[in-house]
Amino acid sequence: MYNLIYAPYFENYVQLVKSDNLRKTLKENTEEMLEFLETIPEEKLDYAYAEGKWTIKQVVQHLIDAERIFAYRALRIARLDTTPLPGFDENLYAANAIVSTRSWEDMLKELRQLRKSNLRMIKSFTDEQLNAEGNASNNPITAVAICFIMAGHVKHHLTILQERYL
Repeated sequence: MYNLIYAPYFENYVQLVKSDNLRKTLKENTEEMLEFLETIPEEKLDYAYAEGKWTIKQVVQHLIDAERIFAYRALRIARLDTTPLPGFDENLYAANAIVSTRSWEDMLKELRQLRKSNLRMIKSFTDEQLNAEGNASNNPITAVAICFIMAGHVKHHLTILQERYL
Protein backbone atom coordinates (compact mmCIF):
# COMPACT_ATOMS: atom_id res chain seq x y z
CA MET A 1 0.00 0.00 0.00
CA TYR A 2 1.37 3.37 -0.99
CA ASN A 3 1.39 6.41 1.23
CA LEU A 4 0.53 9.27 -1.12
CA ILE A 5 1.31 12.52 0.66
CA TYR A 6 1.72 15.66 -1.44
CA ALA A 7 0.79 19.34 -1.58
CA PRO A 8 -2.67 20.24 -2.95
CA TYR A 9 -0.91 21.86 -5.91
CA PHE A 10 -0.10 18.39 -7.25
CA GLU A 11 -3.63 17.00 -6.98
CA ASN A 12 -4.39 17.56 -10.67
CA TYR A 13 -1.32 15.56 -11.69
CA VAL A 14 -2.04 12.66 -9.33
CA GLN A 15 -5.67 12.51 -10.48
CA LEU A 16 -4.53 12.01 -14.08
CA VAL A 17 -2.95 8.70 -13.09
CA LYS A 18 -5.66 6.03 -13.17
CA SER A 19 -3.64 3.07 -11.89
CA ASP A 20 -2.05 2.31 -8.54
CA ASN A 21 0.59 0.08 -10.16
CA LEU A 22 3.47 2.56 -10.06
CA ARG A 23 6.05 0.78 -12.19
CA LYS A 24 3.55 -0.27 -14.87
CA THR A 25 2.12 3.26 -14.92
CA LEU A 26 5.53 4.87 -15.42
CA LYS A 27 6.50 2.36 -18.13
CA GLU A 28 3.25 2.96 -20.05
CA ASN A 29 3.52 6.71 -19.46
CA THR A 30 7.01 6.68 -20.97
CA GLU A 31 5.85 4.79 -24.05
CA GLU A 32 2.83 7.08 -24.51
CA MET A 33 4.97 10.20 -24.12
CA LEU A 34 7.67 9.17 -26.57
CA GLU A 35 5.27 7.78 -29.18
CA PHE A 36 3.30 11.04 -29.12
CA LEU A 37 6.33 13.36 -29.20
CA GLU A 38 7.86 11.46 -32.10
CA THR A 39 4.77 12.27 -34.23
CA ILE A 40 5.06 16.05 -33.90
CA PRO A 41 5.95 17.60 -37.25
CA GLU A 42 9.22 19.52 -37.34
CA GLU A 43 7.53 22.68 -38.62
CA LYS A 44 5.48 22.85 -35.38
CA LEU A 45 8.38 22.64 -32.92
CA ASP A 46 8.82 26.40 -32.54
CA TYR A 47 5.07 27.06 -32.42
CA ALA A 48 3.40 28.65 -29.39
CA TYR A 49 -0.40 28.78 -29.33
CA ALA A 50 -0.52 32.28 -27.85
CA GLU A 51 1.69 35.27 -27.04
CA GLY A 52 3.87 34.54 -24.02
CA LYS A 53 3.26 30.78 -24.11
CA TRP A 54 6.02 28.23 -24.47
CA THR A 55 6.88 26.66 -27.80
CA ILE A 56 6.61 22.89 -28.19
CA LYS A 57 10.39 22.61 -27.77
CA GLN A 58 10.17 24.67 -24.58
CA VAL A 59 7.43 22.38 -23.25
CA VAL A 60 9.62 19.35 -23.88
CA GLN A 61 12.61 21.04 -22.25
CA HIS A 62 10.33 21.72 -19.29
CA LEU A 63 9.48 18.01 -19.17
CA ILE A 64 13.19 17.21 -19.14
CA ASP A 65 13.96 19.74 -16.40
CA ALA A 66 10.99 18.73 -14.23
CA GLU A 67 11.79 15.03 -14.67
CA ARG A 68 15.30 15.65 -13.33
CA ILE A 69 14.04 17.65 -10.38
CA PHE A 70 11.29 15.17 -9.48
CA ALA A 71 13.74 12.26 -9.68
CA TYR A 72 16.27 14.08 -7.50
CA ARG A 73 13.58 14.77 -4.93
CA ALA A 74 12.40 11.15 -4.97
CA LEU A 75 15.98 9.91 -4.53
CA ARG A 76 16.70 12.23 -1.61
CA ILE A 77 13.48 11.29 0.15
CA ALA A 78 13.83 7.55 -0.54
CA ARG A 79 17.31 7.71 1.00
CA LEU A 80 15.74 9.28 4.11
CA ASP A 81 17.36 12.67 3.62
CA THR A 82 15.11 14.95 5.66
CA THR A 83 16.69 18.18 4.43
CA PRO A 84 13.86 20.40 3.10
CA LEU A 85 14.03 20.62 -0.68
CA PRO A 86 13.40 23.97 -2.36
CA GLY A 87 10.91 24.57 -5.13
CA PHE A 88 11.86 25.69 -8.61
CA ASP A 89 10.58 28.36 -10.94
CA GLU A 90 9.68 26.61 -14.18
CA ASN A 91 9.34 29.93 -16.00
CA LEU A 92 12.87 30.93 -15.01
CA TYR A 93 14.14 27.56 -16.23
CA ALA A 94 12.26 27.96 -19.53
CA ALA A 95 13.59 31.48 -20.03
CA ASN A 96 17.16 30.27 -19.53
CA ALA A 97 17.05 27.05 -21.52
CA ILE A 98 18.34 27.61 -25.03
CA VAL A 99 16.15 25.29 -27.07
CA SER A 100 16.51 27.11 -30.37
CA THR A 101 19.90 25.52 -31.00
CA ARG A 102 18.92 22.04 -29.83
CA SER A 103 17.89 19.37 -32.28
CA TRP A 104 14.53 17.73 -31.68
CA GLU A 105 16.14 14.31 -31.98
CA ASP A 106 18.64 15.19 -29.27
CA MET A 107 15.90 16.45 -26.96
CA LEU A 108 13.85 13.27 -27.40
CA LYS A 109 16.93 11.13 -26.87
CA GLU A 110 17.72 12.99 -23.65
CA LEU A 111 14.15 12.62 -22.40
CA ARG A 112 14.10 8.91 -23.30
CA GLN A 113 17.41 8.21 -21.54
CA LEU A 114 16.48 10.29 -18.52
CA ARG A 115 13.16 8.49 -18.02
CA LYS A 116 14.83 5.11 -18.57
CA SER A 117 17.39 5.95 -15.88
CA ASN A 118 14.66 7.16 -13.53
CA LEU A 119 12.66 3.97 -14.09
CA ARG A 120 15.71 1.93 -13.07
CA MET A 121 16.14 4.05 -9.95
CA ILE A 122 12.47 3.76 -8.97
CA LYS A 123 12.53 0.01 -9.61
CA SER A 124 15.36 -0.25 -7.07
CA PHE A 125 13.33 1.41 -4.31
CA THR A 126 11.72 -0.80 -1.69
CA ASP A 127 8.15 -0.13 -0.59
CA GLU A 128 9.58 1.37 2.59
CA GLN A 129 11.72 3.76 0.57
CA LEU A 130 8.80 4.69 -1.71
CA ASN A 131 6.68 5.50 1.35
CA ALA A 132 9.41 7.60 2.95
CA GLU A 133 8.30 11.14 3.70
CA GLY A 134 10.25 14.31 3.14
CA ASN A 135 9.65 17.98 2.52
CA ALA A 136 9.66 19.79 -0.82
CA SER A 137 8.58 23.37 -1.42
CA ASN A 138 7.63 23.67 2.26
CA ASN A 139 5.17 20.76 2.03
CA PRO A 140 5.28 17.14 3.17
CA ILE A 141 5.62 14.67 0.30
CA THR A 142 6.45 10.99 -0.10
CA ALA A 143 8.83 9.54 -2.67
CA VAL A 144 6.00 7.48 -4.19
CA ALA A 145 3.83 10.56 -4.54
CA ILE A 146 6.63 12.21 -6.51
CA CYS A 147 6.71 9.20 -8.83
CA PHE A 148 2.98 9.45 -9.50
CA ILE A 149 3.35 13.22 -9.97
CA MET A 150 6.02 12.54 -12.61
CA ALA A 151 3.55 10.46 -14.61
CA GLY A 152 0.68 12.93 -14.14
CA HIS A 153 2.88 15.88 -15.05
CA VAL A 154 3.71 14.25 -18.38
CA LYS A 155 0.03 13.42 -19.03
CA HIS A 156 -0.92 17.02 -18.24
CA HIS A 157 1.54 18.45 -20.76
CA LEU A 158 0.74 15.90 -23.45
CA THR A 159 -2.92 16.89 -23.19
CA ILE A 160 -2.03 20.56 -23.53
CA LEU A 161 0.13 19.80 -26.57
CA GLN A 162 -2.68 17.81 -28.17
CA GLU A 163 -5.41 20.34 -27.45
CA ARG A 164 -3.64 23.66 -27.92
CA TYR A 165 -0.65 23.10 -30.17
CA LEU A 166 -1.58 20.45 -32.71
